Amino acid sequence: MSKLKSKERVKMAVSHVEPDRPPIQIYLTPEARKKLEDYFRGQSIEEVFEVDFRSVGPVGGPKRRQPEPGSNIAAYDDWGNGYTLVRNAAGGEYLEATELSLAKLKTMDDVINYPWWPSPDDYDFSVIPEQIERVKDYAVCFGSAGIPDIINSVGRGRGMAQVLMDIATGDEVGIAIIDKRVDFYYEYCRRGLEAGGGEIDILCLGEDLGTQKGPTMSPSCFDTFFRPRLEKFIKLAHDYGAYAMLHSCGSTRALQPRLIEMGLDILDSVQPEPVGMDPEELKREFGDKLTYCGMISTQQTLPRGTVEECRAEARHRIDVIGKGGGYIFAPAHCIQPDTPLENILAIYEEATGKRFM
Repeated sequence: MSKLKSKERVKMAVSHVEPDRPPIQIYLTPEARKKLEDYFRGQSIEEVFEVDFRSVGPVGGPKRRQPEPGSNIAAYDDWGNGYTLVRNAAGGEYLEATELSLAKLKTMDDVINYPWWPSPDDYDFSVIPEQIERVKDYAVCFGSAGIPDIINSVGRGRGMAQVLMDIATGDEVGIAIIDKRVDFYYEYCRRGLEAGGGEIDILCLGEDLGTQKGPTMSPSCFDTFFRPRLEKFIKLAHDYGAYAMLHSCGSTRALQPRLIEMGLDILDSVQPEPVGMDPEELKREFGDKLTYCGMISTQQTLPRGTVEECRAEARHRIDVIGKGGGYIFAPAHCIQPDTPLENILAIYEEATGKRFM
């Protein structure tokens, strides 16, 4: 088979037709990216590893709050929540939400008068056609795993336990805050897809629906609360000729029939370790309807396995899960700073057929 363009390869795979090789994606922490860039002397990692996806998006954004002098707040997000820079045991740094501004909203008047709600008007979408032109041979993506990302992202401003309690009890203030985010991102995505003029291939979305042991919520809660809020984004993608890709960590197997009913095309960041997430079982049960992105273990094999174990897992995903299409080769989440460089190189050697070591 002659070498396909990235866009063609991705469309074949998502249509459950086996391409010349599975499409390739990569997710990296900043520290892991720097490790690779140092190894490849500044070359683009996406080019070296033949990544088939490129992202486009607007410029600008809302005016953010600024940290007070002497404060431990390193930055504020678009929703007015403050973050402190912390180090983790893997040797990386990340921003942890420590000033939960949305938790201070107690009444509907507080919600109405909150000064830090962003607006789609804060962004300039007119730059998107030119961006698309530069990456037109790739699968063009718009959005991110943070859209609408109710549990995680509202949790960063209100506390995750409080968000789950808001949903469980139908708290008026909590639901209003959630729907502020959902409504904002729906219009943000609509404007982005409109600016793309039908040339955006994938609308990227996210909601962490699973834990290591099962779904985050009951099926009935998913049906009544999450489904209507997520389903309209999937429909929006299809209205503009794009695929819908949803990021979710954890065990989503019990919810995957519902995601299929909703029209989801790609389930992203699929982890092989949680209960019910065995890659071969998922492929047999749902692989003719869902495309899976991920399945290369970032909990065990990549950080703790040998080079040979990494090669074997990569080869299995390519030869078994990729058979007949419906698979995108990728780590199950961002590759962490303590992952051995040779393990990263090994899986992408298997994916590309190149030699990097």
